[in-house]
Amino acid sequence: MSEKIDRLIFESEGSFFEGKPVDYVTEERRPKKYRNYKLAQAMVQLNMIDTMGYGIHEMYEKQAKRYLPLPDYDLTMPQAVKLIIYGDVVDPAYSKLLIKNTDLSIMEIIALDRVQKGQNISKGMARELQRKNLIEGRRPNYYVSSSVAEATNKKAKYIRNRIQDDTFYMQLILDYIDKYECATRPDIDSLLIPTLSEVLDEKQKITKIGHLLTKLRKIEKIENVGVGRYSKWVMK
Repeated sequence: MSEKIDRLIFESEGSFFEGKPVDYVTEERRPKKYRNYKLAQAMVQLNMIDTMGYGIHEMYEKQAKRYLPLPDYDLTMPQAVKLIIYGDVVDPAYSKLLIKNTDLSIMEIIALDRVQKGQNISKGMARELQRKNLIEGRRPNYYVSSSVAEATNKKAKYIRNRIQDDTFYMQLILDYIDKYECATRPDIDSLLIPTLSEVLDEKQKITKIGHLLTKLRKIEKIENVGVGRYSKWVMK
């Protein structure tokens, strides 16, 4: 796995086991067999995965509920599968913002997601999206129509202004410290400030981060070691 600023990239040796990823998005297909059935069954029993056969559908659904771009599968490499999961909530992911406000099918949503990523869609789907005034332009340079973009900008602003639960931000801090073993206050500020609600000004964001660190310290998740500019937060 490799981690980018706005996405996670997973690579696995071996071809996609059965069919194509998009076949599993609508829940109309489940694999007839598994590369390692006993391992998959054991993971379900240990609650490491929720279900067998619906993982791709659930990934798409959860990304949509988080207003993020849909996952991408790259099968261009022989005997290898690459999965890209996006985590950028600032980029206008039009298809995600439309899911809760339209009656679009999952395939139409996937097509809109491809349009906003500059990827190709079928002629038939393009005609359908143009008929509904969801996309404009000429093949292959389609783009989301201005009316949709206007609605999206309003929704994107809402998402940026939405205040997340403290648990969300505290988990980001814990994940950072767990990965890098320690974190200075400037490290944590750089991590959280871009994610905090735009309703807060800079001073309020700094104050909130201080409260989050205090809360984590009081529940004995982290502790501060060192003095002055050498101080850092580590796992308790």
